[in-house]
Amino acid sequence: MSSYILRNGSAKAVLKKYLPRQLSNNTLNNAAITGQFRALHLTPCLEKVVSFKLSDIGEGIREVTVKEWFVKVGDTVQQFDNLCEVQSDKASVTITSRYDGKILKLHHNVDDIALVGKTLLDFDVEDEEGDSDSSDSESDGEKEKSPAKKADSEVAAKPNQATDEEVNRHITLATPAVRRIAKENKVDLSKVTATGKHGRVLKGDVLEYLGEVPPGTNIPHPTIAARAAAAGKAAAPVAANRVEPLKGVRKAMLKSMSESLKIPHFAYSDEIEMTNLVAFRDQLKEVAKESGVPKLTFMPFCIKAASIALTKYPILNSSLDLETESIIYKGAHNISVAIDTPQGLVVPNVKNVQNKNIIEIAQDLNGLIERGRKGALTPQDFADGTFSLSNIGVIGGTYTHPCIMAPQVSIGAMGRTKAVPRFNDKDEVIKAYIMNVSWCADHRVIDGVTMASFSNVWKNYLENPALFLLN
Repeated sequence: MSSYILRNGSAKAVLKKYLPRQLSNNTLNNAAITGQFRALHLTPCLEKVVSFKLSDIGEGIREVTVKEWFVKVGDTVQQFDNLCEVQSDKASVTITSRYDGKILKLHHNVDDIALVGKTLLDFDVEDEEGDSDSSDSESDGEKEKSPAKKADSEVAAKPNQATDEEVNRHITLATPAVRRIAKENKVDLSKVTATGKHGRVLKGDVLEYLGEVPPGTNIPHPTIAARAAAAGKAAAPVAANRVEPLKGVRKAMLKSMSESLKIPHFAYSDEIEMTNLVAFRDQLKEVAKESGVPKLTFMPFCIKAASIALTKYPILNSSLDLETESIIYKGAHNISVAIDTPQGLVVPNVKNVQNKNIIEIAQDLNGLIERGRKGALTPQDFADGTFSLSNIGVIGGTYTHPCIMAPQVSIGAMGRTKAVPRFNDKDEVIKAYIMNVSWCADHRVIDGVTMASFSNVWKNYLENPALFLLN
């Protein structure tokens, strides 16, 4: 049986891979005939190493960034123990173990990109025979260590074979022509005084070292050097360029904005008289605190007003299916809100706004903001958004041109609310609070009249907040 197995081409290839290179084909055949490899197993019958692959975490996510490892090589874990935390372009997810066993290898470092479906780490899976596990792991450890020890001993035994020219090539700056001159004359470039920029050895430096040109020939002309120094034109050190790959939120922005700019946008802007809403909000602050909302902002009112206007103009709460050339009207008003977080600008959404009052919307919004600042938003927080609002006013500015988040068809951005002089009905100058709003819509399905009509409904509720009592 041994002879038959070893005459098989694939079996010989396996032996050649794992046995010393000095063994020839004749040696392998002779070994087969004499039965020297009779105990060799070519099948991984005792293999217990399991590759733990990153499973699909939804929302079309194909890659994540490893933020933190909770385990290290050699740790023993059980099912459902936390292994690592990964950051997608939308949210953070904690990965848990599906096995009981020992960690053999981590395939990624912190901040590395891990792909869905690829291996995250390797397990030595436990079985019922604990004693055999320990003996196998010990023998495996010895097998893993022996090649390393052998390689170390070989490196220690071998003298350095690199020539002086090879060493100098790595530590001395010089052009190929200068190295050729140095090699022909057997000159150690590390011993040549360099006068070139950033310590580069020039041709004149080598010739001066060889005595073929007088000393000082390669030094810059004193008059030119003096003029440069007098004029203050000495070259200052310049910081090197830094290359940083796109990750996390910025990488998501690259993808989403590339898709967004395929949409033909049109813009519509208006200003909102917020004076009545300022007073109305002040009246609700105490009620909001009792309901667990310590700070009531204008945003819940804007979100609710948008939901009321979407009920009257549902085409703004839709998406476009290009393949079938049809419009998909969304039943839920899941309004996405831009939130500034330490990881960048993220856009989770408040679910089912049409069924909530202003206090409930404020509670949900504050929850999203808190989780966003902690980096604890989940994919579900981003899923199924139907309409977007962004409040650039917290940073500054008045008008803007927001980009639609595909597959949505519209978005609004509110500017800063500021006190300005205005005329009342009696032509008297009064103090008024004014906020500017900018809308953008997909001109393939929405026309300017529809967008303006929607904006007027939204504006009417903010300027007359008592209307919220009717909804």
